[in-house]
This record gives sequence, structure tokens and C-alpha cells, in this order.
Amino acid sequence: MSQTGIILFLALLLNVMKISNAANALVCICMLFITVGALVLEYNQKNGFYRELYRNLGTLEKKYYISSVTEKPGFVEGTILIDVLRQTTKSMNDDIADYRRMNTEYQDYVETWIHEIKIPISCIDLICENNKGEMASGVKEELSRIDGYVEQALYYARSTNLEKDYMIREIKLDQLVKGTLKKYSKQLIAAKATPTFDNLSKTVYGDPKWLEFVLGQLIVNSIKYKKETLTLTFSACEEQDYVVLYVSDDGIGIQESELPRIFEKGFTGTNGRSYAKSTGIGLYLCRKLCNKMHLSISASSASGQGTTIQITFPKDSRLLLE
Repeated sequence: MSQTGIILFLALLLNVMKISNAANALVCICMLFITVGALVLEYNQKNGFYRELYRNLGTLEKKYYISSVTEKPGFVEGTILIDVLRQTTKSMNDDIADYRRMNTEYQDYVETWIHEIKIPISCIDLICENNKGEMASGVKEELSRIDGYVEQALYYARSTNLEKDYMIREIKLDQLVKGTLKKYSKQLIAAKATPTFDNLSKTVYGDPKWLEFVLGQLIVNSIKYKKETLTLTFSACEEQDYVVLYVSDDGIGIQESELPRIFEKGFTGTNGRSYAKSTGIGLYLCRKLCNKMHLSISASSASGQGTTIQITFPKDSRLLLE
């Protein structure tokens, strides 16, 4: 509109100056062509820049890198836009770096605190061992629960940086299962649990410490949601590319409507509220750690008929390194 106004004003001015109509028309036509040409050139330049900007944005997985892969254009608005994007990206990256540093410091503190708290836990356990009695037995039982929650907190703190504490090894499945059961032997005896084994002479790949924690959480859950007695069955089968471990119990089971959510963080469900004080963290951690180790974990259950957890191990250890 401004260019049209300028041409009309020029035509009026030339007319006032008694310039011939032919000359007036020629000047106006020249001005019109120059204006249209400039607009077309500007449109092509800006259109090419914004098309390239959107194309780059579409190919980036992390969109905030857009300012790094886009060159400054030859027009002022585009240059200002890129400068603004780069400054905001830098500010965002500075904030992320600060939060990461604070998170690392907090995680280090939590890990240190957990290691320190294990010392008085061990001391109390030793005192109870040296002072047998009904009270000492009750204290040891509660102490075992505290130690389980402390261990859960440690693994939760480390779960965001599994790579720092992760070592793939060849593992004998029967040794892994029996070693974990031995660790929880007191709780299993108190729960009148009977473990059974079927076809566990398989070799799998993973981190023994992390897998022991996962199995431990499954055992603790089976104890929490048992009936009068408990039968725990550990079985395995071998497929073409995978070895599958099944951990089954004959407990109270899980309602079918709640089954898809049991691995969600903080989900306790009907059983967690009715039968035991649940944090909703144990199974969430199991899935998180299995995902980081490139193992799959799933569950099947029916209310009143027990629960089966399935852990699938790839036979090729190289898949765990991807």
C-alpha cells in the first residue's frame, strides 16, 4: 500500500509540475516495475529462508537446535529472528546445565546418605543378633523392611544414570534366582513360602546386581500380596532369539482393569491400598531398569488366581549394548 501511495503522489506531483502525460505515465510505469521487482525479489528471499527453516525444524529430533543449523539470511528480520533464537537457546542450555549440576549434586548426596545409613542398620541388626528375644525378632523384621526401602531408594537414585554402574555379563539363570532367594530367605520363611524351579539351566546376559534387585522386588511383592501360604514358581523357556523367565505366585492376583497400569510410577491399585502399604515404586523401577538394560517385562494375572511376571532376555548380548 505504501508503494502505491508513493506512485500516486509522484504522478500528482509531475502533473502539478506540468510534465506531459506521456512522460508522467512512463515514470509511473517504471516506478511500478521497480516496486514489483523489488517485492518479488524480497518475497523469494524470505520465502526461501522460511521454507528452509521449517524443513530443518522437521528433520530435527531436538527442535531447540534449530538456531544452530540455520544460517543468517540476507534480510534484517531474519537476522533478528536468528539472533533471538540463539540467545534464547543459550539461555535455555545454561539453565539446563545448572539443573543438571544441581540434580547430580542431589543424587550424590542421596547415594552418600544411603551408604551412611546402612552402617547403623547393620549395627542394629548385630545388636538384635546378640540379644535374642521376641522384641529383637520384631525389630529385625522391621529393620529388614527399612533396609529394603533404603535399597529401593538407592536404585531409584541411580536409575537415571544406569550406564555408570552397568556391566553386562553372562549369567546362569538358576544361580541368579537362587542367589536372590537366599538374600530374601528370612522373609520367605516368615511368609511360609515354597519356591519351585523349572528349566532354569539357561544362560542370559545382563547386569547381575540390577537383575537381582528386579527379582527381589518381585519376591517382595509376592510376599506382600500372598494368601495364607505362598508358592513361588521360577521357570524359563527358550525361543529362537530370546530366553524368557517367568516368576509366578499363587497370591491374591491383580484386577484385570488395573493390570495395564501396574508399572506406572506411583500406581498402587486396589491391593496396594487394601492389603499392604504400597509406594507404587517397586514395579515402576523394575520396568525402568529392564528398559535401560534392553529387557522387556510384562505381567499377567487374574484376581484371586495369582500373578505371573515375564522377563525376556535377548540371546545376543550385543543387543544390550545398543
